[in-house]
Amino acid sequence: MSNPFTVSLVCWHDGEPLLKSVRDAVFIKEQGVPAELEWDGLDDGCRHALALSHKGQAIGSGRMLANGHIGRIAVLPAWRKQKVGTAIMEALLDYARAHDYKQVDVDAQTYALPFYRSFGFVEQGEEFMDAGLPHIKMFLKL
Repeated sequence: MSNPFTVSLVCWHDGEPLLKSVRDAVFIKEQGVPAELEWDGLDDGCRHALALSHKGQAIGSGRMLANGHIGRIAVLPAWRKQKVGTAIMEALLDYARAHDYKQVDVDAQTYALPFYRSFGFVEQGEEFMDAGLPHIKMFLKL
């Protein structure tokens, strides 16, 4: 059976309301990230991955900055453990490879280390706090 969702790469201009709805629900409401940190002014220059249910509802998101930094990977609670995050990461990594990026990186929340390791990301450095949540820098050579 095919996935009950799709993932598309979009620019901020085209996906803003849907991308914002996911990130607001996950980062601001669920994780308590302050809005002024979440909306950092970098979205316009990013490539975004947007996951939509077969009914057209936004269920997940992620972004990649021009320098290869991947972030803001978010999946609504009802859609977790259904490979939505995996599909978002695969779309962003495919984009990076297609555009000849040599390496990408993430600031991974520590609970998500196994997720990023599954793609081959490797930790570098010490744990640090970002928006009040523990993170570790991870890199992936492409």
